Amino acid sequence: MAMGSSPTSPMLKELMAIFLGIDGGATKTACVIADENSVLGTGGAAGCNLTRVNETVAREALANAIGEACAAARVTPGQISRTCIGVAGAGRPQIQEKLRRILGGVVGGEIEVVEDMVIALEAAFGGDPGVVTIAGTGSIAYGRNAAGQSARAGGWGFAISDEGSGYWIGRTAVSALMRARDEQEVAAENSPLLAGILKSWELQNVEQLILAANATPARDFAALFPVVLAAGDSGDPVAQDVLQGAGTELALLARVVGAQLFRDAASVPVAMSGGVFTNSVRVREAFQERLRAELPAVTVREEMVAPVYGALARAHRRRPATFRQ
Repeated sequence: MAMGSSPTSPMLKELMAIFLGIDGGATKTACVIADENSVLGTGGAAGCNLTRVNETVAREALANAIGEACAAARVTPGQISRTCIGVAGAGRPQIQEKLRRILGGVVGGEIEVVEDMVIALEAAFGGDPGVVTIAGTGSIAYGRNAAGQSARAGGWGFAISDEGSGYWIGRTAVSALMRARDEQEVAAENSPLLAGILKSWELQNVEQLILAANATPARDFAALFPVVLAAGDSGDPVAQDVLQGAGTELALLARVVGAQLFRDAASVPVAMSGGVFTNSVRVREAFQERLRAELPAVTVREEMVAPVYGALARAHRRRPATFRQ
């Protein structure tokens, strides 16, 4: 709840417009509900991204997250006046249609479905120019300049893109581990990284790891991100190199967008969003170091962006700074 506000009575809420913002990620769903003046409640659940989960799972996740937020806000889903959801893949008409159908069965009012990069940029800069780099399960860089032109880089899916993402980190860690094993078998066999990966995937040895990593359908490499973080913190050189590389890859995505949109600008504002940035100092430092080398005019914001507040701002049709994040 915003500072200086007081609880709103249920009767008064019946007369007020209620707004819902949703960040529909692959790993988690975040919701925030507000009235005209302040945040009333938040909620969360498992991922609802329809490019990664089926419609039944997405419906359950959205219902749970919205239900939790409504309970905290002391409103019903039917009281919601406008909803905005940001989710990867929302540029596809079939994804938009499914999400509208799912949400239409839960909430009242208007529903807007946009890409996750749109709500992240909104949360970071409102209507101002800038570039936001997102690194969660997937990754993308997206920006807009003062002329209203926009550009993106990356985000083409885990099989061919999503550089620096949680999925990329997990997959790259397994690959780098196998290379280290080829070059120095004893060191690789005894590494904290290998031990963590085997435990995470419930495997017994390297032979099982090879089979699991090449299985169809593919294993959840993004689930290995915490393992790589822990191994890096314990001094594992392979894990540290992978995290360093993730920061570099993310910087290159931001550089592509910044170079396209801000060729002659005196300053290039850049923001960071997503669990990879939030949880890894090593990734953040590598990102900023490489990006400043590539774009000397860049100004990187240290605070992490919460895209759900961009979704709320679009639902509310006001700037994100209206609400205290």
